[in-house]
This record gives sequence, C-alpha cells and structure tokens, in this order.
Amino acid sequence: MTARRILLGVSGGIAAYKAAELTRLLVKAGHTVEVVMTEAATRFVTPVTFQALSGNAVYTDIWDPRPDNAMAHIQLSRRADAFLIAPASTNLLFKLAHGVSDDLISTLAAARSCPLIVAPAMNRQMWQNPPTQRNVAQLKADGVSVWGPDSGEQACGEVGEGRMLEPEALAELLEGFFVAKTLAGKKVVLTAGPTYEAIDTVRGITNISSGKMGYALARACRDAGAEVTLISGPTGMAAPIGMQRIDVSSAREMHDSVMQTVGAADIFISVAAVADYRVKNRSEHKIKKGSGLPVIELEENPDILATVASLPAAPFCVGFAAESQNLLEFAESKRKKKRLPLLVANLAQHAMGADSNQVVLLDDAGAHALPDLPKPAVARAIVEHLTRLLPR
Repeated sequence: MTARRILLGVSGGIAAYKAAELTRLLVKAGHTVEVVMTEAATRFVTPVTFQALSGNAVYTDIWDPRPDNAMAHIQLSRRADAFLIAPASTNLLFKLAHGVSDDLISTLAAARSCPLIVAPAMNRQMWQNPPTQRNVAQLKADGVSVWGPDSGEQACGEVGEGRMLEPEALAELLEGFFVAKTLAGKKVVLTAGPTYEAIDTVRGITNISSGKMGYALARACRDAGAEVTLISGPTGMAAPIGMQRIDVSSAREMHDSVMQTVGAADIFISVAAVADYRVKNRSEHKIKKGSGLPVIELEENPDILATVASLPAAPFCVGFAAESQNLLEFAESKRKKKRLPLLVANLAQHAMGADSNQVVLLDDAGAHALPDLPKPAVARAIVEHLTRLLPR
C-alpha cells in the first residue's frame, strides 16, 4: 500500500483503547498518523499513549498554538489524505450531521479538504436510537463513509450491534479506501477454497487449497467498489469485511449456492478448487476396520464454471486453472472449451497453500505473465486486467 497521511480522530468511549492498536497498525504499514482527541477521549486513553505510538504530537485543543497561524483546525486536515474518526460516539455523530463545530475534531471535520470516515462505537440501544440512525443516514447522504458498527458483546455487558470494528478490519478497509473504484456498481459472485466430499461421517476427499487466493481476490473486488458475494468451502479463515459470505462444504452445495446467486451477477470468478468427483456410495456411518477393504465408487460432480459460462445471459466469467504440468497448453485448452474471456493459470504445486503466486493471464489477446507476487498483489493485478476486458 502507498504510504498515506492519516488524521485519526478519537472521541470518548471505551473503544478508544482500540484506536491505540489501530495507530500502531497504520504506522507499522508505513503511514504517517496524526491523532486528535476530544476531551472525553483523554479520560479513557492518554495523549501520551498516542504520541508514543504515532511518533507525532497529539492535538486536543482547538486553540493549540503549534500548527501554522495557530489554526489546527485548518492545517491538520489540509495535510491529510483521509480523516478517520474511530471511535465515533453518538454525540460526535450528531455534531457532524448537524454541522456543530465546538471542539477540535468537529471543527476539523467542517473545515476538512480530505475524505471523512467514521467508525461508530456505542451501546446497542444508543445505536438503535432513531435520532442516531437519522444522523448516520444524513452523514451517508453527505458523502461520509460509515464503517460498521459490528455486533457482539459490549463493555456494558449487553450483546448487540454497536461495537467498533476491530483495528485490523479498519486498517484493511482503509487500505482499500484509496483503490480506484473501477468495479463500482458491479456485482461479483466468487468461489474460493476447497470442497469436501464425504466418504463416511468422519472421512472425506478434499485438497490442499487454502482459499488465500480466492479471499484476496474477493477483497480486491470489494476494494475496487464491487458488491461481492463470496461462496467459500472450508478454509478456517475469517470472512472478509463488507461482503456476503456463504459457507458450503461439497461441490454440489457450492454449485447450488452459485446458481442461486449468479443470476444477478455481472462477474463470476471461479477460484475454488472444486472436486471433480464425489463418493457415490457414501456410508451413513463410520466405516469400521475388519470388514474388508472398502470399495469407494465415484461419480462426476457438476462443472460449476462451465454451467455458468453457458447460461443464456452469462456474466463475465473468470476461471482458474491449477495444473501440475504443461501449464499454458492445458489452461488455454480449458479456456477455449469453456469459452471464457479470462482464465488465470498457475502451477498447483507452487500456488496451493502458499502466500505468493505466479500466474499467467490468458485471454483472446494471448498470454500475460505476472511475476511471483504476494497473493493480494496478484489479486489486484487480476482485477485491473479484468476491468479492461469488461464490456463498455
């Protein structure tokens, strides 16, 4: 990610302690972070904490003389690429929605020349309070990005919606915030991970796909502005923020989920390592030793990608080919057979389970090789390429 200047606003609430970790993550990623705090925020975390984590002075007073011309409310936002307020309390949301400028943070928001992002944090009843919802709706109408809140256990002991998103999630969303929205308005359905074909109640046929490439590509599509539905086999990875995730196990379950969702999609990306075969004579109970060597009969699974590509009003289809030899020959044969506008080819022994990948993009214009890159970088390159191929 390109290094950015982030102005981080911290308002009063117990979630202020998460803002300290967020500061650490952003600095670790190479960004310059300047922190402004409300007086209430200093009751939860001291300015010294944020100064130590950011390496920069912390501002709490609209009359602070340190910035040029003693105009902190002007200088701080004018040198920032984004103004992120996390946590944003219900009181601060009211101020922002109504243009109240009575402290440094609210005045900065009014005078800013950079995008404003808020991450709400409050008790569930405060979040559900109709005035709060009206304020949030107004902020969205004014072009303010609202991230969260999350649902879960709260500091007051209640459970519900109102928790601030975790620092890792906010850092991830901020990374995608600056990406060009080349897929804005597009709906993407994407499959990822392995499938699992049961032999009996405890054994099954699967593969070593980690799902990392698929999840990275789902995030890259989201960052490019697409509405993403991720249909995932068993991976053990957390669901990416800001998209619908449908968990499946077998190839038939994945097929059914795809067919239920792909009708509204503009783009279908088949990254999952789907089993070609399933067990025909699956046992309803665990197969015990001593009764002879079990005979496993296989039958073919539906070809999800071919089925979608052959639909009368098929979306733009992107396939993946994981081969162990003759990569370009086998992959191009697959692309032509399924009539795909774009296919991503890689060697299975190098890609599956790894954190990096080296792929070749195959389309009607030929083969386009990419260097060995971390999977998130590969995902961004794929999105850039498919964007250029989309019908205008």
